[in-house]
Order: sequence, then C-alpha cells, then structure tokens
Amino acid sequence: MTAELPSTRFIVTAPGRVNLLGEHVDYNDGFVLPAAIDRVVTITASVRSDRLVSLNAKDLNQSTVFSLDDLEKKVDQAGKPLPSWAIYPAGIAWALQKRGYAVCGIEAEYTSNVPIGSGLSSSAAVEVAFATLWRAAGEWQADQMTLALICQEAENKYVGVNSGLMDQFASAHGMEGHALCLDTRSLEWRPVPMPEGVAIVIADSKVRRSLTNSAYNDRRASCEEAVRILKKDLPEIRALRDVTPDQFHKLAGKLPEETRKRAQHVVEECARVEEAIQKLEAGDSAGFGRLMYEGHASLRDLYEVSCPELDVLVDIASKLPGCIGARLTGAGFGGCTVNLVEESQAGAFIEQLKEKYLQATGKSTDVYLCQASKGPEVKTF
Repeated sequence: MTAELPSTRFIVTAPGRVNLLGEHVDYNDGFVLPAAIDRVVTITASVRSDRLVSLNAKDLNQSTVFSLDDLEKKVDQAGKPLPSWAIYPAGIAWALQKRGYAVCGIEAEYTSNVPIGSGLSSSAAVEVAFATLWRAAGEWQADQMTLALICQEAENKYVGVNSGLMDQFASAHGMEGHALCLDTRSLEWRPVPMPEGVAIVIADSKVRRSLTNSAYNDRRASCEEAVRILKKDLPEIRALRDVTPDQFHKLAGKLPEETRKRAQHVVEECARVEEAIQKLEAGDSAGFGRLMYEGHASLRDLYEVSCPELDVLVDIASKLPGCIGARLTGAGFGGCTVNLVEESQAGAFIEQLKEKYLQATGKSTDVYLCQASKGPEVKTF
C-alpha cells in the first residue's frame, strides 16, 4: 500500500537543452546562447499523505524511497546510499526546503527521451521537472528564474557538480522557435529568433563522460587564476567576461601557458556570442555557422575539452551539403555535437553523418532532428 491521497495527479514535462554557442563561459559571467529542445523528462505523480518520496525511474527499471526529513544523509528509507539517479530529485527537495518552500511526499514515476550523459542536460531537465512538480503540488509561487537558481543550487551543493546556471535556465525558460540569450551575471535574458528554414541536428558521439569525474573543476580553477593575475593590470575586472580580446592579447604573456589557453578560449568565446546574436537577429545563418566552427576549434585547441570522436563528427558535418555550422555542445569530454543544417537537406545530412561516422570510428551515432522548444508544462487529471 502506498500513502497516496485521493487528490490531483500531475503530469510534468521539462526539456533538455542544446547550447548553440557560449561554452564554458557561464561560470565566467559571460553570455550564453542555449535553446530548449523538444526532448523531455516526463513525470507522472501524485501527492502522498506522509513525508516519503517514492520514485520509479522507468528507463532504468529502478526504484527508491527516501524521506524528506532525512535528505542531508543522502540515504534511502533503509539507510542505504541513494542511487546516483535519485540524487537529483532529492537535491531539489533539499534546496526547496532550505529556502522555506513546502515540499510534500510524492509517488512518482518518470521517463526521459533526453539521452543521459550526452551533454543535452538530462540532469537539468530532471531537476526542473521535479521543481515544477513540487511547485504545482505545493501551490506556492516562484518565477522561472527562481526555480532555475534553486535547481542550480541543488546541483552545486547537493549533487556536487560545480556547474553554472545555463542548463537549468534554458530548461526553465524554453521558447518555441527561439534561442535564449542569458547574461549570466545580471541574469537578464531575451529570446533570439532562430533562422527560418534551418534545423538543429544533434549527433551523439556515444562517448560518455561524468562531470563530477572530469576536468571541469580544474578548468574553472584556471579561469579564476587568470582573473587573479590579470587583475594586477586590470583592477576593475571581476571575471573573464570583463576582459576584451584586445586587453587579453596584450597581457597574455603574464599567464602560465595552460592558464593562458583556458582564459583565451573564454575571452574570445564571450566575444563570439555577442557577435552571434547580431548574426541571428540579422538572419545571417552563414555568419552564425562560421562562429560555431570557430568555437569548436577553440574548445578543441585551447580549452581542450573535445575528443577524437567529436572532432570527427564536426569534420564530417562540415563537408556535407546543407551544413551551416557544427561544434561540440555541452561540457565536452564526449557527448554530442550540434549542427545547424538547412531543413530541406536535414534528412540526407543525418543519413550521411551516421554512415561516415561509422566508417571513420567503427561506432554508431544516434542523431536527433530537433526544434527550439518550450519550457516546462504541468497538466493535472
């Protein structure tokens, strides 16, 4: 017997996201340009009369039960460590309660067609979906940016991944047909129209990475070191976002080699995003595509977060008819590439990319035809 109340049942969806440009700049106060995509986490849930959260992850065929009164310990009802997939919803409950929001016991099952570990923010989609669910079930008010910030806090302080805000922001604010320009310092944002007749094609390299075990935190530390050194000549700067490319190149010789490379990527990537917004608003998809290629080269050579499979995918895509731009997306070390492709040629592009990637690497790739999509939704029944 479960402790369900004879009350409203909820179906909640929240999207994954793809980042079109602005990689590894969100934790440097820069501008990012993600889009929510039409791949989602779906939760079906009802409220319980007790303080227990019963979760069934359908895709993994795993279940767990934990108490809302025992979240600090990260254990299930039997006192065993929570499975890794359950840390995300538990973290949301923890962060909500920490801020004083009412969180109720729930009976929930969820499924996702956002590929796990591919750089499309499956974890952020889970976080935003559960935050949206608890807001609806608790009948309290919080705007989308507040929800995104709560989700980021859960990921940083509970899950233990030192990520920026972009993933949760994009999932929470998705808008059909638009990318989302976010100033990660002020949190001001605006929609930017995607070009007409252009498809977003995402190719999964099938190389999996775990952010908590990756060199993500090392690179973040390098950026902070660069700011400390550059402050001696540029005392007004607070983050690499404040350094112009001209200023950087004049002072780059004062940085250790590895720190210089990491910082150069961030400074130039921030400038690329600002230029890219102008290109999109002018309908210049070719100009935007050129910036995508430049961004990939920088992530590969300066930030060193690419891998051979991602480079192969970008190289193949760049030579196929209809491809406007291509780059790795997400934190790197595996995951996916994002490609802007003429809609009329997207079908042929996908087939050729799959075939040529298999020939080059011996690996298959899953390729997704996506659209810039809406944010989370709640339905009751």
